[in-house]
Amino acid sequence: MGRNVNKCINCQEYRNCRDSFSSWFFFIIGIVATIAVRVVTVLIPISPVYAKVAWYIGVIGFFLFFIYKFKVSNARAKAIHQRALVEKINRKEALSHDDYALIGSILCALDSNKERINYFFIFALSAIALILAIYIDFLK
Repeated sequence: MGRNVNKCINCQEYRNCRDSFSSWFFFIIGIVATIAVRVVTVLIPISPVYAKVAWYIGVIGFFLFFIYKFKVSNARAKAIHQRALVEKINRKEALSHDDYALIGSILCALDSNKERINYFFIFALSAIALILAIYIDFLK
């Protein structure tokens, strides 16, 4: 479970930001897609067929991952809009218990370790892919 499981268990976003099956499923899809797209350059000289398979896996994986992320983000934006939270905060209005619960759930979701791990994989594998591509294209 996540490091803040006690404060997040009752939050509306718990299933999106913590250890739900769907969040782990799409997290893994994102990691696989990241790896697949990054190995394309390495696979091209080895086997263009494998490179194309990796490209399709990566693009389809990113497609599915970002549909999921869009759905989650859209649901959060809709909840913020329905409760008029931005307007209430800008006017320094008193917030209801439900307003605080929604804000807490959004903050809980932003504290996701899976997000940070995903960004790390994207950054690290992009750097490795760039170094390998430069080596293959210019130094080999």
